[in-house]
Amino acid sequence: MATTAASSWSQKISAFSLSPSQFLSSTTSECFLAELLHELRDDKASENTKILLLSALQEYPNVLCPSPMTTADGKELKSIISLLLEESYLLTPVFQAALLRELVEVVAMVQALSPAIFKSQLLRLFGTVEVTLLHATLLMKAIFTDSLFTTEDENFFIKRLVGMAQHPLLSNPQKLFYMDCILHFPENRPISCNGEESLPVLVTPRLATSLLPTVFNDSSTMLCRLRLLSLVYMEADEDDDKGVSYLFDHLMALHRIVDNHGTREMTVTFFRAAFTFLSYFYHSEKFISDLTGRLCELYSRHCYLAPNINNLVDRAQECLGESSWPIQLLKALQTRIVELPLPQLTLQSFSWHLKVLGRVAREGQVPQRNTLRFLLRVLINSSVCKAGGWQLGNAVLAVCRNLLLHPSLDQVFIELADLLQHMTHHYEETDIQDHARFYYTLLTNLSREKLSGVLAKGPDVGPAKVRSLSSIMAESDGLSSCLTIHQTKQSVLQLVKVQESRMHEALGEGKYMSLENEEVIKVYQEQFLSPGFGSEVILKCHLTQMEDLEELYHKLFSICLHFDLTDSNYDEVSDVTVPCLFKDRKPPVIQLKLKPRQPYPTCLRARAVFTTEDGMSWYTQLEDVSVAFPDIFLPLPVKLDWSQESKEQLFDQIWRCTCSEEPSQSATSLYCFELRDHSLCDLIEQNFHPYLISKDLKQDLYKVLFFLPPQYHVLLNITNAEDAVQVSIVTDNWKLLPYINSYLQNITSKIEKHAETTVDVPFCRIDDVPCEIQVK
Repeated sequence: MATTAASSWSQKISAFSLSPSQFLSSTTSECFLAELLHELRDDKASENTKILLLSALQEYPNVLCPSPMTTADGKELKSIISLLLEESYLLTPVFQAALLRELVEVVAMVQALSPAIFKSQLLRLFGTVEVTLLHATLLMKAIFTDSLFTTEDENFFIKRLVGMAQHPLLSNPQKLFYMDCILHFPENRPISCNGEESLPVLVTPRLATSLLPTVFNDSSTMLCRLRLLSLVYMEADEDDDKGVSYLFDHLMALHRIVDNHGTREMTVTFFRAAFTFLSYFYHSEKFISDLTGRLCELYSRHCYLAPNINNLVDRAQECLGESSWPIQLLKALQTRIVELPLPQLTLQSFSWHLKVLGRVAREGQVPQRNTLRFLLRVLINSSVCKAGGWQLGNAVLAVCRNLLLHPSLDQVFIELADLLQHMTHHYEETDIQDHARFYYTLLTNLSREKLSGVLAKGPDVGPAKVRSLSSIMAESDGLSSCLTIHQTKQSVLQLVKVQESRMHEALGEGKYMSLENEEVIKVYQEQFLSPGFGSEVILKCHLTQMEDLEELYHKLFSICLHFDLTDSNYDEVSDVTVPCLFKDRKPPVIQLKLKPRQPYPTCLRARAVFTTEDGMSWYTQLEDVSVAFPDIFLPLPVKLDWSQESKEQLFDQIWRCTCSEEPSQSATSLYCFELRDHSLCDLIEQNFHPYLISKDLKQDLYKVLFFLPPQYHVLLNITNAEDAVQVSIVTDNWKLLPYINSYLQNITSKIEKHAETTVDVPFCRIDDVPCEIQVK
């Protein structure tokens, strides 16, 4: 029954909220308000229903109470609110908080109701550990201020928050929440009303002593406490600076941890703590000078902290516009770096020093002559020009670029010109030489105004910056977005094998070199003494684009194809580059150079990186490239001037040698098939012509040799018997027999549509007992 009533009220409130005037056309506002108040008094009504009714009363007070509230109405509403507050402790914390928020809004709107109606609930709310109830209490404090909360209440509330912010049983997020409540505490008589973090007047140094940060706090708690205590001691009128000294000592404790190779988290925490301390006490010369010296000492021992130092300087300049501390720190760091003896410099440390010097070069108040002399001294008296590489050279050029925009360029003109000239003639990297020469040309030929115009950052046009391949960009000018490689949603490219014609010139006699029978095998084997002879298989493929592609991918540039092996039977396949690929042009033919370790079929995984017409780089995955067993076949690897007779002699000698080898490697097999109405000569020409050694048309006898890198052979002796064609097989690698058998079955299956007579001895060794031949 209660569920039905709740559903009925939910429908009524929904209809009323949708259109109050239409809803009240069937009743009066007085009747609806009376029903609403009666339901609020009902003990059987659920908390959900009561909160729903209060929300309607709060949202439409003028509609439900168009006439001024009478004394009787005020008393009735007060009794209802008192009843709800008395029973609120029976609700769950979430519903209590929701009910309190609604009642606070109602009391705030109705002038006849006094905020003192909540007085009986304050003690219970001050002692709660529920975050939702504390939120509702803070809302009550912000709305009613001293109308409800006395100075004693406010003091007790503050102490309660301070105690909860360090309670050992609470989690770190909960403690941080209480710290945030202290920083945004709604005072009865607030000094500042801008909504920013401000310290309540009642939070004194004595009260906040228990919240002093320690190195045992986690990073978030430590930084939050440091910020709170910095506010406390900044506003406190103390002549001895004991509190600030403690905070500085805490900062130096973090400094020692970082100096002793602390973790990355502790390093970040130290620099964030240093920035927090600077934000509040940058005017204190005593502490700031000491902090500058400690930071310089830390950098001298750990120069890899250069990015952290630069970031600290950048943030300090943004937030402390009036402070000269960032300039003082940069000058001190510059002095430390330029006075370093050359034996203490390494390529790695020099690269970090360049980052700091590049940041120093951006400050017009810092003299730059010492920086240029230091750089020139390092480049002349060390191996940086030969061993530095592109990245180090680019870091030096970044310093030079900043100096080209420096206000005191005229004072360092000669030193900068000497440095650029030296890099132009002595730096090993061609790209660095070209940039140094370009900067030298700008320096010596342009006025200050034109030089600033050339090197200044271009304006933003539209949603993205206009760029060109020849634009001059600073190190931080969005290089990361330009160099990002995006992945396509679907495959954009595919590789299609080229179906090459295997019809070669007919066998015949010409001016060929004839060899003695004994020399043939010797000359043939000596060829393999040359490194890499006959070790490669060229697989030709068309590079094409997929169908139904977006117009973005119709023109591709600088395509780089990369191939990954799926087994260990091949050497790594080199990358293949294609200058461009257009949708409406003939697809290019690429050549994959395969170097088999074992001549078995395989599969290559392919992927590509390319650039589209808009200058963006893309990555796409291609379908796998299958390398079939016939793709590995090569003709007999002999010179073109070998005579036909010499080739036949070589075939016979390989056949005899293979049959006489150790049975652990060599093997023979016999494959038979029915020719039916087809011509054996046509079958040979279609499938074996490139590998044909000899043919005897009178006896229907054919000799075929497949060479498989790195140095394996498959020899076929094909004869046409009375009832079937017999293929005698000899190979010097018995593991190839299953692949040979499958290959022969594939090429003969076209002519064996109805019957197949197969005599197959796939693993019959030379010295084995003769196998029983089965006719299928």
